[in-house]
Amino acid sequence: MVVKYSKIKSERILNSIFSILLLIICISLSAQTKLDSLYDVWQDKTQADSTRSKAYKNYIWNGFLYSNPDTAIVLAQALLDYGEEHKYPKAKSMAYNLMGVYNRNKGDYPKALEYYQLSLAINQEIGDKKGSAPVISNIGSTYYNQGDYTKALEYYQRGLNIYQEIGEQKGISHVIGNIGSIYHNQGDYPKALEYYLRSLKVNQEIGNNKGIAFTMGSIGTIYQAQGDNTTALDYYQRSLKIREEIGDKRGIAFIMVNIGNIYKVEDDNTKALDYYQRSLKIYQKIGDKNGNAHVIGNIGEIFEKHKDYTKALEYFQLSLKIREEIGDKRGISYTMGSIGNIYQAQANYFKAVEYCEKALRISKDIGILKEEKNACQCLYDTYKGMNKGNEALIYLEKIQVIDDSLYSQETKKKLQQMELSKQIFTDSIATVEKERLVQEAHQEEVRKKNQIKNIAFIGGAFVLLIAVGLYSRLRFVRKSKASLQIEKDRSDNLLLNILPEEIAQELKLKGKSEAQDFDLVSILFTDFKGFTEASAKMTASLLVGEINACFEAFDGIIGKYKVEKIKTIGDSYMAAGGLPSPTENSIRNTVMAALDMQAFITKRKSENEAKNKPAFEMRVGIHTGSVVAGIVGVKKFQYDIWGDSVNTASRMETNGEVGKVNISQSTYEIIKNEPDLVCVSRGKIEAKGKGEIDMYFVEKRD
Repeated sequence: MVVKYSKIKSERILNSIFSILLLIICISLSAQTKLDSLYDVWQDKTQADSTRSKAYKNYIWNGFLYSNPDTAIVLAQALLDYGEEHKYPKAKSMAYNLMGVYNRNKGDYPKALEYYQLSLAINQEIGDKKGSAPVISNIGSTYYNQGDYTKALEYYQRGLNIYQEIGEQKGISHVIGNIGSIYHNQGDYPKALEYYLRSLKVNQEIGNNKGIAFTMGSIGTIYQAQGDNTTALDYYQRSLKIREEIGDKRGIAFIMVNIGNIYKVEDDNTKALDYYQRSLKIYQKIGDKNGNAHVIGNIGEIFEKHKDYTKALEYFQLSLKIREEIGDKRGISYTMGSIGNIYQAQANYFKAVEYCEKALRISKDIGILKEEKNACQCLYDTYKGMNKGNEALIYLEKIQVIDDSLYSQETKKKLQQMELSKQIFTDSIATVEKERLVQEAHQEEVRKKNQIKNIAFIGGAFVLLIAVGLYSRLRFVRKSKASLQIEKDRSDNLLLNILPEEIAQELKLKGKSEAQDFDLVSILFTDFKGFTEASAKMTASLLVGEINACFEAFDGIIGKYKVEKIKTIGDSYMAAGGLPSPTENSIRNTVMAALDMQAFITKRKSENEAKNKPAFEMRVGIHTGSVVAGIVGVKKFQYDIWGDSVNTASRMETNGEVGKVNISQSTYEIIKNEPDLVCVSRGKIEAKGKGEIDMYFVEKRD
């Protein structure tokens, strides 16, 4: 009996396998037969131009555009030639639209827009609204891929209006879903879900499986964004199943990325990487650059999460390169921010600032608050790591402003929830009261039980009210602490703008700061030549603006070389290297700062003269020696230095030449062996009040 049963079971399994294989063969033959039929219509010269062109367009779209795009573009050119030869513009419009889709899939968005506009112009010229609507929608999708959501929404709305006018339900559902994606990316989840559900309803009514799969995936992203990964994964799996049934390769790759994201959040990196790799293979096969960049970036995030920064940076740079090729603004902003965070974690602060500032500019351009906040956070952390509290404070305040904007939406939602809870609470009170009146005639024991229940309910309500009050108080306290912290940071950084950090800390701790002697300090003076003559040719606002632009650049340069700014005196700028904390390279750094200052002034003079604007020329002098440094006064106090070395440094400047950096003998002795500097002796120069002094011009070695 056991043998007989096993034999029957084996036969059933074989029959099932045979049936499945037969079904697969039938589907494949059916698809090929359909394509052959379309091609036969195209080859049949007795058919009308409209019939032949439409059949050939569908033949290209269904048979090659996504599976073999290089063949598709050759066939699309043949359709374009047919339209030219037969004077049938509709065929040309179809060909241009196919070429647009081909280039969009390849990531060449400018070329895609060029072809779409050619297609749209033909459709509008011949009055074909049904042909215009999908092309307009494709233009919207191209702008969406580039991160230009304003343009994308404009074209989606135009396409939707036409679809509604002609009653094309499939087109309506598609565009509504796309509009939902825009609201989703802008963080407006209720609005996005509203559009997704509208799209799903239309797709279900007309039985559009591809549209249903797309919308289910979109709804899954809403749940994922709100932290409900279980529901999100359910929608993704349902979407994947439909896409696999209909053979939608791009859709399969897309939804696999979303599934991988779920597993990444849940720290199941094995499954996450498996789905990412499967998705990447499909995107590479169909030539989808945008998909490639997205998946590669996600793989980079996994390595970043596990602090494998070298590997993470490799993937992010590869992703950025692709996104820059295709002009994906949102993707560029996000990836640059990710790279900035990597450099920040590695304490490569200058690189971190470079990438995060670029990310911030792009995110502000496209209006994505989330990316803008991430970029500001990166800059805040970076400047904190660089001990530049003033710059860090700027981005801390920007984060606060962005948080307020993001929080306002969340607050509105919570108020609605509280209103609903209040209504439920009121209804519950009414129900309890009604039951109490009905039960009043019953026995005493039952009445007492009802009273206990009412007391417990009221007690619960009281506790709820206290909890709400405590929550409000907690929020108030947190916000107050945050405001106090901002004010503290502001006051600290204002003090740091006036005094060196060590002196500022001493002043805060002791209420005073003692003067100090320094044996080896390099004092730098600058002065603009012909300032009086130049100022006579400029308005007051233009003059102040020009000086401010120069001094602002100088501030940045001395910050780079860790030289201490002392003060500005009219058009003169004074700084010193080697105080309040002497370092090994402080003298060299002062010289390098002076050379960079001269380079900036030379470049600015060229730029201003090209614009027919007045420009300054500058002398710079440096002397190295001993000084006394300390705070002067008690009101509007400032950190200053004194000594004969200061006077000598001033003479170095007045006896210098425009565009040169003039240094004294003592400075020369310290830097003369620096490999990247060249010193040229000027001999002994007569200096007012000092007699003859050995002076040198210093330059960077080529």
